[in-house]
Amino acid sequence: MPQHNLTRAEAQARAALLSSHGCDVTLVLDPSQDTFRSVTTLTFSAEEGAETFVDAIAESIDSVVLNGVELDPAELVTPGRIRLPGLAAENVLTVDGRFRYMNTGEGLHRFVDPVDGETYLYTQFEVPDSRRVFAVFEQPDLKSTFTFTVLAPEHWTVVSNSPTPHPADAAEAAGALGELPPGLRAWQFAPTPRISSYITAIVAGPYTSVHSSLTSTDGREIPLGAYCRASLAEHLDAEDIFAITRSGFALYEDLFGTPYPFEKYDQLFVPEFNAGAMENAGAVTFLESYVFRSRPTRAMVERRAVTILHELAHMWFGDLVTMRWWNDLWLNESFAEYMSTLATAEGTEFTDAWTTFATLEKSWAYRQDQLPSTHPIVAEIADLADVEVNFDGITYAKGASVLTALVSYVGRESFFAGLREYFAKHAWGNTELADLLTELERASGRDLGAWSRLWLEESGVNVLRAEPQRGEDGALTSVTLTQEPHVLPGQPVPSLRPHRVGVGFYRTEDGGGLTRLGRADVDLDGRSAEVPLPAGAESAEIVVVNDGDLTYAKARFDEVSLRLAMERLSGFEDTLTQLLVLSTVWDMVRDGELPAAEYVELLHRHLPAVSHSSGLLVQLRQLATALGEYVPPAERPALRTRIADRLLGLSRGEDGVEPGSDQQLQLFQALCRHACTDAHFEVLEEVLATAPGSSAAGSEAPGGLPGLVVDTDLVWTIVIALAGADRLTEAQIDAHLAADRTAAGQRHADTARAARTTAEAKSRAFLALVDQRDLPNARISAIAQGFSRGLQLDSGDCIPAQEPLTSFSREYFDRVTGWWETRTLEIAQTLTLALFPPSTAKTVEAAENWLSTHPQAPKGLLRLMRENLDNARRAQRAQQARRR
Repeated sequence: MPQHNLTRAEAQARAALLSSHGCDVTLVLDPSQDTFRSVTTLTFSAEEGAETFVDAIAESIDSVVLNGVELDPAELVTPGRIRLPGLAAENVLTVDGRFRYMNTGEGLHRFVDPVDGETYLYTQFEVPDSRRVFAVFEQPDLKSTFTFTVLAPEHWTVVSNSPTPHPADAAEAAGALGELPPGLRAWQFAPTPRISSYITAIVAGPYTSVHSSLTSTDGREIPLGAYCRASLAEHLDAEDIFAITRSGFALYEDLFGTPYPFEKYDQLFVPEFNAGAMENAGAVTFLESYVFRSRPTRAMVERRAVTILHELAHMWFGDLVTMRWWNDLWLNESFAEYMSTLATAEGTEFTDAWTTFATLEKSWAYRQDQLPSTHPIVAEIADLADVEVNFDGITYAKGASVLTALVSYVGRESFFAGLREYFAKHAWGNTELADLLTELERASGRDLGAWSRLWLEESGVNVLRAEPQRGEDGALTSVTLTQEPHVLPGQPVPSLRPHRVGVGFYRTEDGGGLTRLGRADVDLDGRSAEVPLPAGAESAEIVVVNDGDLTYAKARFDEVSLRLAMERLSGFEDTLTQLLVLSTVWDMVRDGELPAAEYVELLHRHLPAVSHSSGLLVQLRQLATALGEYVPPAERPALRTRIADRLLGLSRGEDGVEPGSDQQLQLFQALCRHACTDAHFEVLEEVLATAPGSSAAGSEAPGGLPGLVVDTDLVWTIVIALAGADRLTEAQIDAHLAADRTAAGQRHADTARAARTTAEAKSRAFLALVDQRDLPNARISAIAQGFSRGLQLDSGDCIPAQEPLTSFSREYFDRVTGWWETRTLEIAQTLTLALFPPSTAKTVEAAENWLSTHPQAPKGLLRLMRENLDNARRAQRAQQARRR
């Protein structure tokens, strides 16, 4: 099912023409069919005699009745739209049609649980997919009340934005709908407040739920619900979810001065979800991986807490007050990202959430901001094709970073005073950047026009450097802080921005330790500023730029500081500083200023000291990128063996790694990723032999790894590693699936089969991805993950494809345009990113040729292909970097 566009100009014209009042939707959900019936009645005012359109992506439109007159669908229905001629001042439109259940995570997604055969449904509408379920004015500034009636199997639960009613007799509720499938009941929901269509929701199926409540600041009792599939219910830790939710409610209602705006708050963990979560008003949907069936890393538990608080913040930022058009998406996402980090740090056990933000979210922002597709935080969005690929590190993480600086600039009290006025003035309405700035300026007394132009309305990043001067005795005499624009070809040169920069001073000590002598916070507004030296800083040997992570910028150290910081990384007592040093080193690797092998060696020496869970997660991800892309192919085998040996030793407790610790778990997972010798694989096989259900289950030190708990998901991590080394057959993979016949087990088995490094396995995986339309989104991602694993050989060549395929690279460039013409956005994006060939000179040449010969390709595809090409070029430059 293809994509359908809407331009900003069309949306503006439609908003000027009409005002939407109500949207009544009746859905008849028969899970045995491929389509469902949807009957929508819209009431709206309009300019008399004018013409407009309503959005609908349907299998068929059977009836269109406008103001009592039945119109001919054949004359009015075009792909994605229904034309509405001859409008009255007040209008009633009824559209009756059949819409398709989706398996792509868009519209109304249908999933059948392999455990019990039950069907589960949920909607995902952002950006423009409510039109896949009912006829609607699909744009954020045409808010309306929404009244849902859902006819569904009588043993199901149905959840929407309004509180769930008691199910009623279906025949009575359906009225004039005619003949109905047997065994249905009707859930008739009360109207919502005026909200945008993209935050409406229907979740239906035999979901299991846990309930609680909290008291809002206005005295209302707010019901809370946590939902998941029945086969996951034993793993749903609802009390922890509710505890985080309560802490967020208390903080947000206090800071925003506005009570929670909806009647209830349900959190639903749903299968095959494309994102982390979605802020449907009062009915938030989450990736069900946040229901932990096996031991999660602490990083994952923290990520769930941040995500819960991110979505809760959206109830104010995005749901109560909504951007007028998608160019102000940052008003939703940047604020939710900032507030969720603040709430995690101040209201949960993860008090170092800002350290996670600095190492995880900001690394995402810096990567995105150095791509050819970089854009201002307030982006230019001409149409849906622009926004659908704009949910990126700039809109989320850079925006949140800049908001952090804004809070410091205007003061926390003034910032939240401005927000309280913003919510009071614009509740249930739509806003633009100027509406927010007006309230912040009034509350703080500051003119934010120049600040907004530099930080919100320009793209790009600055580079900060420290230039220390030393006397003949080696004592530090002065430090000059400088900034320069990081220039990208074809992009505007970033302005020099005002920064508040922390500069840290450290001295080495015997035994490898470091002493922090002090920090100077400097206001840099221009090309340079002198740094006042704290008392005692004369003996500093290491000068750390952006210590404390006060600003958004690339950092570079002087040569002496860089060398000593890398040698003494384990000596930094402050985790944030340690991770900022690692971030700087990694950024130098990405820019081709430092060979990736030096980063690998740095981790080889200092991984035991990296104990912050999210920080360790980031370093291990970067290690995989270094070994897989940035290290020259000829050097990879030796380095991979060396790092895998080290990971094995650390997993066994070398250098103080605690048995059973989060650190041990992550290091062992990394060992599974990088194992490459018989000795490594024999350890993995020994660990696998102690899995639940095996004769050696429960071993206290499987594979010589004391404290390691071998649970279901860790078994699959090992199976995928062994399959990728061709040490497991298809039959053995099938046997593991037989022991775990769940949706997660199916996905893991898909990855394992595709990970096998044979031409047959890779060809079968590729053909499944591109040709098998019945594969759901989650299985497509799982197969793609396995397909890319081991595809490039140590020679630099790729595993050859089998007939009827030519080569995987040629097939990719020949087919990619077609995916955007025939697949939905989510699937087209997944295939475009996941199947892009490994980074080689030939890949760069092929991508350049494709771009030069496809100038009229869809905008979203062109953006992703330019990003793919840039990443491939970056990898080639990194491979050419030479040791210092």
